Amino acid sequence: EPRSPWCCLAWALVIGTMNSLVFLLNLLLMFVIFTIVLLPTIVVVYFGFQCHSQVLHSSARYCKSILDDNSSSALIILGFVIMSPLLVVAMAIYCSLARRLQLLVCFQPYSLALYKGGRWCRRGEGAPCCARGCNTQLRAWV
Repeated sequence: EPRSPWCCLAWALVIGTMNSLVFLLNLLLMFVIFTIVLLPTIVVVYFGFQCHSQVLHSSARYCKSILDDNSSSALIILGFVIMSPLLVVAMAIYCSLARRLQLLVCFQPYSLALYKGGRWCRRGEGAPCCARGCNTQLRAWV
């Protein structure tokens, strides 16, 4: 049965807040994973740009003694070359973790705000989510 207008508005705010929190959790998890996995690329490209004479030309000792313009260019190229496989690895790690934690299943439909009768339940072994009727056969991935 439909909810009253004020109850519908309150539930819509609750569901919207919960969906926003799940989205921010996904975004934070993705940011952490991509930062950790892409750290070698970030470091290599940073040192390549820092020591190149046409870009920043740092006066650090390692730039003068170890890295010249040719080796700095090689570091920059190496960093961008290893970025592609590391992006694939980072995305695979994120997708695997999101699937294991069932983060994408936790988004709530707005029909819970409009109609009474939706139940909050626990889906299998994963995170607490809501499903109308708690169908345990429904999955985000096949």
